Amino acid sequence: MANKIHSKIELIVELDENRVPEKLNWSAQDGGVVNEDAKAVMLSVWDSNAQETLKIDLWTKDMPVDEMKLFFHQTLVTMSDTFMRATQDEKMTATMKDFCDYFAEKLELKKDN
Repeated sequence: MANKIHSKIELIVELDENRVPEKLNWSAQDGGVVNEDAKAVMLSVWDSNAQETLKIDLWTKDMPVDEMKLFFHQTLVTMSDTFMRATQDEKMTATMKDFCDYFAEKLELKKDN
């Protein structure tokens, strides 16, 4: 029997006295990331037993709103790419991409983001 390989991804959240995130750091040593700063994180985990998504959405209190808008847009684009790889559903992927374009247009984001 082959040895199993484990990989660890770590998030460190520094909170203020009101438990609001002040600082976020993450590490993924297999990816060469060690204690890097971040301003926001969205983590989704699928609970197969409950058939529901468990979520952690955090952002630091100094996360600029314009960066949050870009973060959301880029996350939506990445989700549509992931949806395509996972399902091969080209029609729904195109619909999701259309929404991403609409989202960027309404927020007046630059086309290269």
